[in-house]
Amino acid sequence: MNTVVNSRSGARVKPAVRLPRGLALRVPNGRAVLLAVLPPLLGLALLVLIWQGVAANNSSIPSPAVTWDAAVKLFADPFYSNGPNDQGIGWNILASLKRVALGFGLAAAVGIPLGFLIGRSRFLGAMFNPIISLLRPVSPLAWLPIGLLVFKAANPAAIWTIFICSIWPMVINTAVGVQRVPQDYMNVARVLNLSEWKIVTKILLPAVLPYMLTGVRLAIGTAWLVIVAAEMLTGGVGIGFWVWDEWNNLNVPHILVAIVVIGVVGLVLEQALVALARAVTYEESGS
Repeated sequence: MNTVVNSRSGARVKPAVRLPRGLALRVPNGRAVLLAVLPPLLGLALLVLIWQGVAANNSSIPSPAVTWDAAVKLFADPFYSNGPNDQGIGWNILASLKRVALGFGLAAAVGIPLGFLIGRSRFLGAMFNPIISLLRPVSPLAWLPIGLLVFKAANPAAIWTIFICSIWPMVINTAVGVQRVPQDYMNVARVLNLSEWKIVTKILLPAVLPYMLTGVRLAIGTAWLVIVAAEMLTGGVGIGFWVWDEWNNLNVPHILVAIVVIGVVGLVLEQALVALARAVTYEESGS
């Protein structure tokens, strides 16, 4: 690097390094990191403190230390199997995730195309809106007996319950996204005489994707919530059944461990979809 002579002092100094336009060095800010990490830690500490206070005044509630010891023992061997009714917590979590994947996948396969159709057609929107408004508020567990009646088995009934409860957010958000596509886009498509397939793939899908992913995020949360409740009633292998079985055994520490596990799995599923949404969408920036 060439040096520059200062005209006043005669000293040689190095010229300032100029970074290319748009390229900036990001130096971690200690205060920003502290503000990002400290509030969640304080919130968790407050929760544990309240938990400890409740446990100190109620002997039937295990303390955080007792629950931690139970969790360590549970996850020391989470995939043991001593028969269909005595399996580790790992197998129960996987069984629940499998049901959620099937029910949620079927809901996405039906709900997203249906949302596109409702958003594109006023006639279909007018036809389906009353049905959606009528069925969407129905409690998830109200659908379980219908599934048991139709499928004559607990596992498909649970998958059916997930399907019918997680389909509505995807239908509604996708339809709203289609309806909010700027009319200028559709005018351009009409001028270019694009086919319906190209309109959907080249114009509607990129514009609707953020709305669609919002519906998917809401649906996965509903699906995970529903499966826990459904498994408590249907039995078999699953985290919901495992919680109910531990209650029958009066093993409260295991119930508290399961509550934390259910929350963590739900958080991981939601954050995975948030990461997916950030990866496939873009933000408009001013020039």
